[in-house]
Amino acid sequence: MVCSMSRKGNCWDNAVVERFFRSLKTEQTNHYSYVSREAARRDVVDYILMFYNSQRLHSTLGYRSPADFEAEYQQLQNVA
Repeated sequence: MVCSMSRKGNCWDNAVVERFFRSLKTEQTNHYSYVSREAARRDVVDYILMFYNSQRLHSTLGYRSPADFEAEYQQLQNVA
């Protein structure tokens, strides 16, 4: 395994992950005080699996969810 570090003070090196964590915080976790680490973990997993990847529209995917985008891609692969 090779460690990969962004340049100091350069947010563009990690923009995709930073944007995801911004969405997670503003859309989900900042609204709750969790009673345990396990409760927080379950909520984050639920957010990712049930909302972020399956329902939330992403501008970089033409305002489709990642699940819809992937399904369309698979259909195109099956046709070709």
